[in-house]
Amino acid sequence: MKTFTLPGTKITAPNVVLGLMRIQEKTDEEVRTLVRTAIDAGIAFLDHADIYGSEPHGCERRFAEAMRLSPAEREQLVIQTKAGIVTDGPYFDFSYEHLMETVHGSLKALDTDYIDILLLHRPDALVEPEEVARAFDDLAEAGKVRAFGVSNHTPRQIDLLRRYVRQPIVANQAQLSITHAPLIAQGVAANMQGLEQSVSRDDGLVDYCRLHDITLQAWSPFQAGFFDGPFLGSPRFPELNAVIDRIAAKYDVPPLAIATAWITRHPARMQVVIGTTTPERVTAAAQGSDIPLTRPEWYEVFRAAGYTVP
Repeated sequence: MKTFTLPGTKITAPNVVLGLMRIQEKTDEEVRTLVRTAIDAGIAFLDHADIYGSEPHGCERRFAEAMRLSPAEREQLVIQTKAGIVTDGPYFDFSYEHLMETVHGSLKALDTDYIDILLLHRPDALVEPEEVARAFDDLAEAGKVRAFGVSNHTPRQIDLLRRYVRQPIVANQAQLSITHAPLIAQGVAANMQGLEQSVSRDDGLVDYCRLHDITLQAWSPFQAGFFDGPFLGSPRFPELNAVIDRIAAKYDVPPLAIATAWITRHPARMQVVIGTTTPERVTAAAQGSDIPLTRPEWYEVFRAAGYTVP
């Protein structure tokens, strides 16, 4: 498993992360098997959110009940969670009161004294960055949160926060897969008039994060689009699957490993957030952590996904 020091922290992070948004209905043994499989593969970085589950903090609580971590076991894990989405609305709330209430709820549900990384869960159009800064200060000074980040934020939204927030923004979680890669594809075909791919929708987010030492975390790395099914094995993507299968055979790994490797090969040192509850798929994704795809292989996969390489 390839690891790196997460910029702005002392955290040694793997480039594959286990997301736990689907464990609400899993048994204790199923949760333990899933997490232990990840740890055995070098994935000791776990991603939660207060809204995951059938009730607030449901998956966080399910995790804690199943794992019953000792203090020593807790120290070996990096636990990341998110706050800011109000599902009753739905709407977003980055107010001081909501962030503090949510984090304290997560601490209780996770049965832990601290959260390693707290992400703001999607942008709040009504954000008052001074309130976010006050919440971050109080949580950091109390030792309840060790590092902070965002999800699905644009460069300008991050700049607004950074004007007030004293702590470094260490991560930005955004949707990215081979077939959902506008973050990367736009720059490849910039300034090509009449080509949909050349339209900028994110204001150069990948380059911005590289310039400011913000780690991009890729969510839905195996989804074709916005939760509309996987691309691996799908008849919708015959050319792409043929290419992935051939490259997978060359490296003697499952196709899932190549889908992972396509993201981890990028020099931005991104993390791939996998949301599977199948231990075998966790192992397969982990195999892609440090597969050294060549430039021709990386671009061949990119073209097979339907993107233009001028």
